[in-house]
Amino acid sequence: MKLADFDFDLPEDLIATRPARPRTSARLLLAEGDRISDRHVSDLVDIFRPGDRLVLNNTKVLPARLFGQRRRGDAVAKVEITLLDPRPEGWRALAKPLRKLQPGEVIRFSDRLHATVAGKSETDLTLAFDLTGDDFDAALAEAGVMPLPPYIAAKRAADDQDRTDYQTVFARHAGAVAAPTASLHFDEALLRALADKGVDFTEVTLHVGAGTFLPVKVEDVTTHRMHAEWGRVTAAAAAEINATRRAGGRIIPVGTTALRLIESAADPQGLLHPFEAETDIFIYPGYRFRVADALMTNFHLPKSTLMMLVSALMGETRIKAIYDHAISKGYRFFSYGDSSLLIPRPEC
Repeated sequence: MKLADFDFDLPEDLIATRPARPRTSARLLLAEGDRISDRHVSDLVDIFRPGDRLVLNNTKVLPARLFGQRRRGDAVAKVEITLLDPRPEGWRALAKPLRKLQPGEVIRFSDRLHATVAGKSETDLTLAFDLTGDDFDAALAEAGVMPLPPYIAAKRAADDQDRTDYQTVFARHAGAVAAPTASLHFDEALLRALADKGVDFTEVTLHVGAGTFLPVKVEDVTTHRMHAEWGRVTAAAAAEINATRRAGGRIIPVGTTALRLIESAADPQGLLHPFEAETDIFIYPGYRFRVADALMTNFHLPKSTLMMLVSALMGETRIKAIYDHAISKGYRFFSYGDSSLLIPRPEC
């Protein structure tokens, strides 16, 4: 299975740099078996059935991009930091310029927020901040900006609007440095309308890391090593999903992060168990899905692990046809783009 199998040509003008407004006005490609129809997210009220259970990732994106200064004598230099994940010894982070930073140096981000370089590797560093807990959260909210994906950040800088746009309406647990973007299409009115129809919801937490944007660098994709992300499925969440499966309802994760988490928490028989750990599950064609019956997801980057995941769900030939259709119809791609609802054939 070669990396080139998951490549496609995407016109630059189909990369969305702002979301649709309102959120539910985004287009929705409905792929059900061999059928494709062009809909809108607001149509989900008519598409989902009573008894379906949507699995939502309630992680909250941190304003994890910081701009600071380090001082050596009278010389002052600018530093750009992207926080990755907290460790006992401090925050692992990317830095520009990394090579000029040395352990022991202090980076000043604002009057309230400073960090000391506690360690350094060839690819990243560890920062020990001078604040913790609520004080750290407040100072980070003041000094940081939203960590937009590289393909958006290359076109424009993050602004205050992204603090709302790049956050789901059900974000509760801070810890992500990238949004679960399929969930960005929901607003409170749509959630209420779905609940009124009899659609159920279960919330899980997976803190999306910057590794979600890392390219696959091996030609044989089966040898790719997936990045790890921390996730939690509570006992109550597992019980809800198991009950829906017993009742014959469909389990529909909203986004690949929710799907990867519940598949990590399921045993080979499809029974979900409480889960609180890192997962590095890598789903590519040949994977047998344990829990997910369908998937709501945005359109993904060529040669990405997420292209491999949707190919595993729908079949490689089918997903190529779906993406060809999306491109020909001008769907908007990636984090701020349009969405799809992928419902595989029963034999898939």
